[in-house]
Amino acid sequence: MPVLEVPRGFWGRLRSFVGGRWIDGHPLGFGQLFDPGLGEVIGEVPLGGKEDVDEAVEAAYEAFKTWSRTPVPDRLQYLFRIKWVLEEHREDIARVNTQNHGKPISDSRGDLRRTIENVEAAISALLTLSKGEYQREIAKDIDEIMMREPLGVFSIITPYNFPVMIPFWFIPYAIALGDTVVVKVSPVTPIPMTYVMELMADVLPPGVLNLVHLDNSVVDYLVTHRLVEGTAFVGTSTIALRLYEASARAGKRFLGGGSAANYAVVMPDANLERTVETLIHSKYGNAGQRCLAIQNIVVVGDDNFYNKFKKAFVERARVLRVGYGLDESVEMGPMTTEQYRQNVIRKVENAVNAGARVVLDGRDYKVQDYPRGFYLGPTILEGVGPDMDIVREEVFGPVANLIRAGNLDEVIDWINRGKYHHSAAIFTQSGAWARYFVNNVNVGNVGVNIGIAAPVGWFPFGGRGISGLGSHHPQMDVIDFLTDRKTTIIRWF
Repeated sequence: MPVLEVPRGFWGRLRSFVGGRWIDGHPLGFGQLFDPGLGEVIGEVPLGGKEDVDEAVEAAYEAFKTWSRTPVPDRLQYLFRIKWVLEEHREDIARVNTQNHGKPISDSRGDLRRTIENVEAAISALLTLSKGEYQREIAKDIDEIMMREPLGVFSIITPYNFPVMIPFWFIPYAIALGDTVVVKVSPVTPIPMTYVMELMADVLPPGVLNLVHLDNSVVDYLVTHRLVEGTAFVGTSTIALRLYEASARAGKRFLGGGSAANYAVVMPDANLERTVETLIHSKYGNAGQRCLAIQNIVVVGDDNFYNKFKKAFVERARVLRVGYGLDESVEMGPMTTEQYRQNVIRKVENAVNAGARVVLDGRDYKVQDYPRGFYLGPTILEGVGPDMDIVREEVFGPVANLIRAGNLDEVIDWINRGKYHHSAAIFTQSGAWARYFVNNVNVGNVGVNIGIAAPVGWFPFGGRGISGLGSHHPQMDVIDFLTDRKTTIIRWF
């Protein structure tokens, strides 16, 4: 199929958007930006320092003084404008998303659907869940009021794998509630969100929404900045734990989405054909670069059932169409960087050295038309167990582990004893097995015959333990995170 066109083939040197202006900032250096499907440089990102943090936070702080007092109906109209911009340009944004990340265009279009959905959820939240409470006569002639108040400036630090969708887990709710925002995007895939900011540059008052390109060395400075009230972060658990501790010491709020090594359980009564197809896409979609990806597929049953599932899964993975994401026939794109590609190869090699057997090897996969792209093919391992690093640690690539278990309780025990507690899925036609699994597995998101248990915008995006730090979760659950309850007790003489 022909390759889709993108708004720009080369993006030059990106700039930050601060206080309603595009600025060059004070970069400590620059990073190259790639189209991973082509393996070609398509731009350059500045890696800003502390001066850039100060300028962005100050702009947001000044904007908060008026934005927090903007009437609710007016803020609502701004949200409708944001939704209109995203709807009007959704195809171009999706193509830019694929251009810089590499994921298939179908995945990017799905990302944009969820992005817009969160704007819609924020509109609903503003009209309903942001209201306070009032009670008469808590004592003789005394009434009490509770109102939600916006807190001020929030920083949002986002990963490379969902360049637009994850920022919008937080942005629309923050601005709806009267807060102002500084977004620090990944230096690997900053182009899509920068493009969105270009489209939205005149939508909001200056300083309400700011975007900065920063060197990773100043992230802690942003999180603990004296004018920042809190931070929403999504990335690895290692970084989340560090920032969580820094935030606590500075008296700041923190919400952290972390790493995952998710399990799917295939029970003996599962619909084999539909289960295989679902797991193929939940494993290899986004080239496995998502926290909801299924990493470990555990088959419960006898030898015959295991071998039947294995044969069907390997055969489907073998014919998965891997290629350039802007080709609409492609099912799996490249890794986003060559470094990430090499990281996955190293993890597979370590697993083999530890005793894993390679059933399908994608380490040397080549896409003929794109020899410089950062491609891996679908990879499948067996002979692995719950104590091996390839199972316990996050792989973040197109590698599936096939594991056998004697019964469902054994699998639940593996999951609950695991390092991460993000998501899990079960494939079965038994309501009893499904209910037992849902009620006993210690994760934040569960799928029943669903491979990617991605909550819609008006539900929280869960994660437990070091997969979800803090007391709140992304999406609509951030309402309590972004506001504080003020009580007023009233008596008139």
